[in-house]
Amino acid sequence: MGHRAPASGISLTNDDAALVKGMLTRGDRQHDIAAYFGVNGGRIAEVASGEKFSATVAAPPSQLPEQGPYLSGREAARLRAALAQPRVALDAAERSIKHHRP
Repeated sequence: MGHRAPASGISLTNDDAALVKGMLTRGDRQHDIAAYFGVNGGRIAEVASGEKFSATVAAPPSQLPEQGPYLSGREAARLRAALAQPRVALDAAERSIKHHRP
């Protein structure tokens, strides 16, 4: 029989819940909201149903992040890898400039 993966340690705060409620009001998909916060979709469902943070007021549209979908973990890893080479080159150029200062 399998076992559960360790908990991520990520939990929603009251401020996060306000954003969640605002995003839900705007019509964002629960899946996208969960991805934005890095939590299981069940946590978003708990906010949506009022099981958690029932007294929290939805954040106004002006405070909401851009509407998803957001980058997947796979896409983020690909972008980090793509940025690694230019970062190494920039670091080397910076060291060279510092070394050649009068």
